[in-house]
Amino acid sequence: MSEPRHSAALTLPPQTLTRLVRQWLAEDTPTFDPAGACVGLKTVEARLLCKTPNSVLAGSPFFTALFTEVGCTVEWIYQEGADIDAVTLTAVVRGPARCLLLGERPALNCLARASGIATRCSQLQQIVTAEGWHGEVAGTRKTTPGFRLVEKYAMLVGGVSMHRQDLSGMVMLKDNHVWASGSITQAVKATRSVCGFSSKIEVECCSAEEGREAASAGADIVMLDNFKPQELHAAAQSLKDDFPAVLIEASGGVTPENLAQFCSPHVDIISLGCITQGCPVVDFSLKNIYNVPIPHH
Repeated sequence: MSEPRHSAALTLPPQTLTRLVRQWLAEDTPTFDPAGACVGLKTVEARLLCKTPNSVLAGSPFFTALFTEVGCTVEWIYQEGADIDAVTLTAVVRGPARCLLLGERPALNCLARASGIATRCSQLQQIVTAEGWHGEVAGTRKTTPGFRLVEKYAMLVGGVSMHRQDLSGMVMLKDNHVWASGSITQAVKATRSVCGFSSKIEVECCSAEEGREAASAGADIVMLDNFKPQELHAAAQSLKDDFPAVLIEASGGVTPENLAQFCSPHVDIISLGCITQGCPVVDFSLKNIYNVPIPHH
């Protein structure tokens, strides 16, 4: 296996890739493939075209793993993380016709979704870089069921933070946790007793007073949720003055259009659900499938 061209690809365990692509193939072809009878096993070649200009390529490890699983090979013209400025040839796929067509739709779905997210992340990162902001843009757990690994991976390729992966990772105490526990202080204390030193605790706060209680209780991260930009800046500065080690996250109501307004020297993280929810995909297609001559020996 060749060395991955983007460091994010090194985070994907081979066995996880295999498990996922087998699930996707089984979902798309659970029993028979009647169309396979008309194309047979002749060796063919198909060209992968990116048809959305100004896109970031992401998802090639999943695309390659899908076609490897069905006995095809992929030759990439552009590498993972590349900026694709115009409609262009991106890769060439070769293999038995019925196998190539078995993998086509799941592979394109994965590449389109991952590249769309990476493209949006790259655009968001450009916005905060232009503001000279020191912090991290982050995703959320608002991901597609069964597709989270792809979407989180695409955030890495796009240059932003994935935030927590799941409920087993960093602890986030939201309003429902606090209500069920009785108070922010009780929720943080009870959680710390089981997660120990190895997990950070974040608390969702709807006011500066809640943020102060969370920080006093020992929270590592205070999320200031649904604050207007000016209110956010004031609350973040106040908390940082008294609790300089606490990380401040801004979330809620942040969009690509207003992201710059939330950048502050006192805010460490800005998370956006729109990284995955409502994110446009990048349009790819496999075209010009034709027979590959069999060499004579």
